[in-house]
Amino acid sequence: MIGLGRSGVQVTPLGLGAAPLANLFSEVSDEQAYDTVTAAWRRGVRYFDTAPHYGLGLSERRLGAALRDFPRAQYTVSTKVGRRLEPVDPPAGDDLANGFAVPATHRRVWDFSADGVRRSLEASLERLGLDRVDVVYLHDPDDHAEQAFREGYPALEKLRSEGVVGAIGAGMNQAEMLTRFVRETDVDVVLCAGRYTLLDQRARAELLPAAVERGVSVVIGGAFNSGLLADPRPGATYNYAQAPAELLETALRMKAVADRHGVTLRAAALAFCAAHPAVASVLVGARSPAEAEDCAEQFAAPVPAALWDELRDTGLLPSQESS
Repeated sequence: MIGLGRSGVQVTPLGLGAAPLANLFSEVSDEQAYDTVTAAWRRGVRYFDTAPHYGLGLSERRLGAALRDFPRAQYTVSTKVGRRLEPVDPPAGDDLANGFAVPATHRRVWDFSADGVRRSLEASLERLGLDRVDVVYLHDPDDHAEQAFREGYPALEKLRSEGVVGAIGAGMNQAEMLTRFVRETDVDVVLCAGRYTLLDQRARAELLPAAVERGVSVVIGGAFNSGLLADPRPGATYNYAQAPAELLETALRMKAVADRHGVTLRAAALAFCAAHPAVASVLVGARSPAEAEDCAEQFAAPVPAALWDELRDTGLLPSQESS
């Protein structure tokens, strides 16, 4: 287990992202979601991340139901605030426009106010069936920076000082504002999705060095850039859209290098994310027990130094990048 910043909250180097359990793009049964969490647990995963946004609360409900079988002191849960869920009566169609195959029983309301943060967390605890979560992130405050910094962050700081949560931070699909959180606030951790991968190293320039300097932990999500680095092939997705031809070609070249060194591209992608000294944990989404097992297997696979040398020598990674 690895501590998050100076918080005392600990996470495993591999964590389970629970968005896929909320019918991300297609349906997952309650039983399959339960079995996926159980499979991750069997492989030593003790850090689980969720959010109200995922399936309009379905992710939190399913994760909480699965974790009920395990001792509370043995696992770490993070959830997020910034999107409150308000009931819609009657439900208006489905939520596929937001990526989730669930009935549109609620609508999301952006709210980074102090009251919104507390109300969101209370609702999350009810869905999870827990009396506490360990980590709370401000979720995607991209277009709400002023309120997030002026109201949302101080609300989290107060919750931490009251002992309601153990660690606080922000989770985003960009590196720039996360760098600002690291430099201007007293966050324990930031969750950076898709911006420190084999194909996108934007977090490397400022975020990761700032985190090391400030003693802030980084959790990496989106290690596969939503699919391309897991299985590079025509039609594969990159950041939730069809991968551009040039990125597909790069991923295929990386896969050929990995093949030559006897490892999978998935293993290399996870090892790359985990190796930076700022990184405390890598979150991987899984929608089935087989996927959870595979993620754990790939994460544990040794990746030879010669692979990184070849990626740098061929220009597939920046020359100064290290494993």
